[in-house]
Amino acid sequence: MPKVKVNDIEMYYELNGEGPNLLYISGSYGDLRRRPNVFDSPLAEHFKILGFDQRGLGQTSKPDKPYSMADYANDAAGLMKTVNWDSANVMGVSFGGMVAQELAIRYPQKIEKLVIACSSTGGKGGASFPLHELDPSSPEDVARRWIGVLDNRISESWKEENPEEYKARIKEFAGIMEVLYGEAGSEKRKGVMRQLEARRHHDTYSRVHQIRAPSLICGGRYDSQAPAANLENMHSLMPYSRLEFFEGGHGFLDQDPRAYEVIIDFLKE
Repeated sequence: MPKVKVNDIEMYYELNGEGPNLLYISGSYGDLRRRPNVFDSPLAEHFKILGFDQRGLGQTSKPDKPYSMADYANDAAGLMKTVNWDSANVMGVSFGGMVAQELAIRYPQKIEKLVIACSSTGGKGGASFPLHELDPSSPEDVARRWIGVLDNRISESWKEENPEEYKARIKEFAGIMEVLYGEAGSEKRKGVMRQLEARRHHDTYSRVHQIRAPSLICGGRYDSQAPAANLENMHSLMPYSRLEFFEGGHGFLDQDPRAYEVIIDFLKE
C-alpha cells in the first residue's frame, strides 16, 4: 500500500474492506506490520477501513522534533483529505482514543460517529497510566510494572497463587516490549519515545464537551491503564455519548466477543 505526503511527513496507510467508511486510529507503539491488526478484526467484515501508522511509528516518517497531540489530529485529518473522505466514522483505541478526541474537537465536520475505546481525557478527568515513565532499557521491568495495570485481575494474590503462569506471562510480554521499543538509539526508539511524550501532555478535559458527534465510550472492567472512573468522567462531559463496559482489561476488544458486536451495531444503527 502507498505512502502519501501528509503535512510534514510521509505517511503509510492501508485501505481495505467494503461498507461505511471507518477511520481507525491505533494505540501506542502502533505498526500495521504487526498482525493481527484491525484488518483482521470483526470490523473488517462490515466497514471500509482506513488504517495508518502514526508519526514516529511503523513505516511512517519519524521527524526529529517534538510531537504534539495537535500534530496527530492534523495528520489524521490530512490523511482523510488525501483519500477524499470528507467525513467518516472514527474509532480510536487507547492513545488513538486521545487522538480521536482531539480530531473531533478540531474537525467536527469530519466525524459521523465516534468510538473512544479504553482512553482518557487527561486533566481533571483522569490521566491514563504514565507509559513515559517506563524504562525501555529493561523490557522485563516494563513488563512487571505494566502487566497488572493492563488487567488488574493480575493482582499480587494472583501472582502468588500462579507463579509459573505469571513468570511465563512476564517473559512473553518482555519480549513484545523489546520489539516495540526497538534498540537504544534507533530511529524506532526515538519515534516511540516522542509519541509517549506527546501522550504525556494530552488534556481535552476542558474541551471534550464540544464533541457533538454521537459517541460510544467503552472500556474493560479490569483496566487500570484507562480506569472506569476516567471513562465515566469523559461520558459525563460529552452530552451525545453513551458508555459501555466489557469483560476484560485494556485488551477488552480481544477478551469479550460482545465488544465488537456492540461497536458494530452502534456504528451501523
